[in-house]
Amino acid sequence: MPVTRLLRVSITVADLTATAAFYRDWLGLDVGPEQSVGDPAWAELLDLEPGSNARTVDITIGQHAIKLVQFDPPGQPYPAMRASNDQWFEHVALVTGDMNSVWERLEGGTPGEVTIGAPVLLPPNTGSVTAFKFRDPEGHPLELISFPSGVGAPVWHQTPGSGILGYDHTAISVMDIERSVAFYTGLLGFQIGGRSLNQGPEQDRLDGLPACEVDVVALQPSEMATPHVELLHYRTPPGRSLTVPVNANDVAAARQIHQVGDLDTLTKRLKEADVPFVLPSIVTLKTGARAAAIRDPDGHMIVLLGN
Repeated sequence: MPVTRLLRVSITVADLTATAAFYRDWLGLDVGPEQSVGDPAWAELLDLEPGSNARTVDITIGQHAIKLVQFDPPGQPYPAMRASNDQWFEHVALVTGDMNSVWERLEGGTPGEVTIGAPVLLPPNTGSVTAFKFRDPEGHPLELISFPSGVGAPVWHQTPGSGILGYDHTAISVMDIERSVAFYTGLLGFQIGGRSLNQGPEQDRLDGLPACEVDVVALQPSEMATPHVELLHYRTPPGRSLTVPVNANDVAAARQIHQVGDLDTLTKRLKEADVPFVLPSIVTLKTGARAAAIRDPDGHMIVLLGN
C-alpha cells in the first residue's frame, strides 16, 4: 500500500526547447527527444482544460530523470518575487562528484543564483556537505550537492564521474513540519531517514536569506531510499504562503511521481483521511498505468502510479 519509490520529478516549463538547452549546455545533461502527450486521461488527472495537450522532454541524470513539460494552453509564469522559503518552492538536488568543475561551468551563466557567492560547506551537524542553490532560466530552483566520504547514500560513493551523477532528493517547502511529517509517514508510508535544524551563516548564504532556522526532514520511500523527499520548514524567516493553488500548467508547478504497491487501497485510505484529490477518481492512462493525483498539506501535487 505505501509509496515504494520516487520515479521522477515532473516540472512545468513555458519554453521547452530553451529550458532543455540549459540543462544540456550548462549542466552537461543528456536531453531526450521531444514527445507529444495528447492523453485526455492525463489532462483530466491534472485538472486541466478539456483538450489540453503537452510536449515533454526527459532530462537523463545518471539512473534518474526529470521530465520537463510544456502545456497547451499554458498557465501562469513563475512569480517574479521568489525565495527559498516560498510555500510553492520545490527543488531537485543534483549530486556531483566535483562541485568546483560543475559550478565553474555555471559561473557567469546562472540565470538566477540563490546562494550568495561560491558553494557553501555546511557544518558537521548537517553532514558537512557542500551545496549551491540556483535557478534555471524560468525560475525553477535547483541545488548542486556534493557528499564527503561516509555521508549520504552509498550509491553516490559507488558512482564514478566528476559531473552530475543523479539526484538525491526533491525538497519542498512546508509551513507546518509536524503536519507534513504526519502526512507523508502516516498516510503515504514514508520513513524518516534523517532530521536536523539547519542554521548559521553557512545556511544563510546557501539560501540567500537572513537569520535562517530550517527544519530539514528526509523522507524515504518504503523500498528505494534514494531518491527521496525532503521537507524544508523555515522557522525564520517566514515564507510567503500560497493565496491561490498552483495549477499543473503554471510554471511554478512541479510534481512528485511515485510508484505505489496497492493504488486502490491507498486511495481509499487517503479519501477517508479527507486528503484533497486533484481528481476524485483513479484514471487509466494511455500507457496502461493507473494513476491518482493528490495534494499534500501545502498544496504540492503528488501523482501516484499503480499497476
